[in-house]
Formats: sequence, C-alpha cells, structure tokens
Amino acid sequence: MRLGYFGGSFDPPHLGHLAVARAAADSFALDHVLLVPTASQPLKPDGAVASYRDRLAMVSLLCRYDPRLEASNLEAPVTPPAPNYTIDTLTRLHAMQPDAQLFVIVGVDAFHELPRWRAPDQLLSIADWIVVTRPHLLNDGHYPLKSASTPRLPPLTALQRAHVHQLTAIDHPASATAVRRDLALGRPCDGLLASEVFSYIRDHHLYLTPG
Repeated sequence: MRLGYFGGSFDPPHLGHLAVARAAADSFALDHVLLVPTASQPLKPDGAVASYRDRLAMVSLLCRYDPRLEASNLEAPVTPPAPNYTIDTLTRLHAMQPDAQLFVIVGVDAFHELPRWRAPDQLLSIADWIVVTRPHLLNDGHYPLKSASTPRLPPLTALQRAHVHQLTAIDHPASATAVRRDLALGRPCDGLLASEVFSYIRDHHLYLTPG
C-alpha cells in the first residue's frame, strides 16, 4: 500500500488542504492519505487557536469529500504534554503498516526547514517526500530549488534525492491565517471552507477573534 502522511495544524482545515491531499493521491497513486492534526508543533511554540479536539473533528468532516482520506489522531495530546515529532509518527506508522510505502506531504517552505527537524537524515530514509512547490520553484520533478526566503538545505545524497519529489503547485487561494481573519471579521468564506467545516466553526463559536 502507498500511504500518505499529511500533518499540520489544520487551524482550520480548508479546501486548500483538500486540494493538496487529492492532488498528491492522484499524482503519486496513493491508496490512502492520513490527515494528522498536530497537538504541539516544536517549531510553532505559540500553538493552535482551536483546540485539538475541534481541529480533529473538522479534519474528519473535510475527509468525507474523498474516500482515500482519513483523519488520524496519531499526534493527539499526551500526558505530560510533549511536542510531536514527525520522525516519531513515521516510526509508529512504519510499525503499524510494515508493508506500506510511506509518503510525507509537505509544503516547500516547511521542507526547507528540514534541518531544524528532529533526525532529518532518518526522515529522508524512512519515507518518500512529496514537496508542494510554487510555480517559480519548479525544477526537474525531484529536489526543489531553494527559496530565497528560507534556509539553505545541506547537500542531499543521490539516495536522498531519489526520495524527494515535487508536486506541481496547487492553485488555491485558501490559507489558514487568512481564513481565521475572514471568520473573525464576519467575511464570507465561500470557496475556502467546506460547508460542513464552516457550520462546525459557526456552531462551536470558533475563531471569533483574529489569530
């Protein structure tokens, strides 16, 4: 099985996330894609605006749009509180699905931060990486060009390069920050949020202030 891992804050999950997950599944023949809300991101100490429980519920609603997608609680909060590390999640996935080929779906800016992640070399060996790029960063279908706004990655070995693939830029206007701002200001979010997710946000009084 070809199994995708798409982690993030999903604060809130929007139609851009859905477009990326679907495009990755289509382009790389993924049988299943796990959308994994992160309880605590080590590189984002401020944390999410909405609770983990609400974000997981909203991701579950978004996943109803495609049978290949599934909301996962692999990075649920733990006691005592501890940050979520992708290498730990992928190691667990590998143990749970030893015959699966793992694919990590990640944006190009996050990928360029990989040297700051825990065990970056191991991350590049335990899974293939699908890097969602922007038009001016398109390269040869493998290792994406450096963005001027992000740190330079160390040179990758030929074996590591073979595990890094580009996904043609997804042309979708949604971003979680902009969606939260629009919600707080009472602006319409047509084309940005799934109707079920919008209803959940309204019914649970989420994102009443910009965050």
